[in-house]
Amino acid sequence: MPAETDPARSVLSGGAYDPVRTEETVTDLRVTGRIPDWLDGRYVRNGPNPIGPVDPATLHWFMGDGMVHGVRLRGGRAEWYRNRWVRSADAARALGEPVPGSAGVSVAANTTVIQHAGTILALVEAGGAAYALSDELETVGVWDFRGTKPGGYTAHPKLDAATGELHAISYRFDRPGVVEYSVVEPRGTLTRRVDVPVTGSPLVHDMGLTQRHVVVLDLPIEFDLGRAMRAVGVPERMIGPGSRVASRLIGRVPMSGRLADLAASRLRNGDMPYSWSPEHPSRLGVLPRDAAGSAVRWFEIDQCFVFHVLGAYDEEDAEGRAVAVVVDGVRYDEVFTANANGPDGATTRLTRWRLDLLTGGVSEVVVDGRQQEFPRIDERRIGRPYRYGYASALMPDGTGRVDDRILRHDLVAGTTTSHSLGAGTEVGELVFVPAGPDAAEDDGVLMGFVHDGATGEDRLELLDAATMESVAQVHLPTRVPHGFHGNWLPA
Repeated sequence: MPAETDPARSVLSGGAYDPVRTEETVTDLRVTGRIPDWLDGRYVRNGPNPIGPVDPATLHWFMGDGMVHGVRLRGGRAEWYRNRWVRSADAARALGEPVPGSAGVSVAANTTVIQHAGTILALVEAGGAAYALSDELETVGVWDFRGTKPGGYTAHPKLDAATGELHAISYRFDRPGVVEYSVVEPRGTLTRRVDVPVTGSPLVHDMGLTQRHVVVLDLPIEFDLGRAMRAVGVPERMIGPGSRVASRLIGRVPMSGRLADLAASRLRNGDMPYSWSPEHPSRLGVLPRDAAGSAVRWFEIDQCFVFHVLGAYDEEDAEGRAVAVVVDGVRYDEVFTANANGPDGATTRLTRWRLDLLTGGVSEVVVDGRQQEFPRIDERRIGRPYRYGYASALMPDGTGRVDDRILRHDLVAGTTTSHSLGAGTEVGELVFVPAGPDAAEDDGVLMGFVHDGATGEDRLELLDAATMESVAQVHLPTRVPHGFHGNWLPA
């Protein structure tokens, strides 16, 4: 078992993980290098940033009000930097502002930000509502997909570049036993929604998408009723040492909507009601895109957890029939065990699973054994075979902190190269932006926020995706705390 770690160290000890307390707008940013003229849009990244005081003993890495940070690029210039809290219902109340609408469970929209149907959306999982943002990152209000999908969404939808459809796996801890597969057409209207049976009430952070199938992750982090009861103020004597047993009841006794909403509100800046559940099976489900949820086919894998899928695709025979599904993801042997308040002490590695549709067999191969997270590919290749993938390296000490390296995986050559952005730097997730609609898979830039620990300066880094050489750096006069996921949103 890894050594116990300080649950507050990574988020409240200062430096690049410490929340900021103000919203800023800065124009005419200083640039080193040359921003490509073809970049016209916004790089926007989301992450937790608690508005009010928090308890370091219970604050989980993943909790806290959402804050988006964005840089507008156009005509070779960096026109502005903005950071704004996402005005979820609870965040708006905490800021003393009118609530911009509410839908689903009141979980802070703090995980990612995308653009679909001409709308910028701040997203979170576990039943939390999606929030629409303006081009200047101000919260417009709850987005329910033109009235077709109330009740929350997901943190990791997948866009099929060929059809323009947005695919998602959504879950709620007050809807045990199922997750929801949905499809949203290019104009933003839900066109398909089916329930897929799962074990208990698992945390399903990501998904896989191929041209024919959806890949469902049913893995051993599960809703913990004991933790949720503590969060809403239930006395410890009423929870007792059997709370781990009680947490299994959530698979048979749905939580009332009122209690679920109250739990989420109280958990907004604190504890997270999910924990490692070693008795929960580890399995990957393959569901044909057009099938009923009951048609899901499960493949048992060695016990592990996967927060993020790099990519997935169908392997075809000579006649074009799908004979296997290939899934690449960052594998954890276990997580939330050394530290229930974050992924400290966990070991990660990029892993490939091949799910044989003919025999039902599974093979598992380590693609790269280095500590890493936030894997990304060229988004145009989602659902299709891809050659290149990128990931942020993690410090080898098991703290879960990012370090100065970005890993470039060549899945065809079977090689991985490591590139440092300089000693003392901390590299967040980088997203690939192609140089044009027909550009090659590595013809473009990698883009994301970087913190320089030596100078304390933060910047938006642009790297050549093929050579990993610096293209440009947009220097930010304010700090950008490490967060989760960002995307390039074309104008």
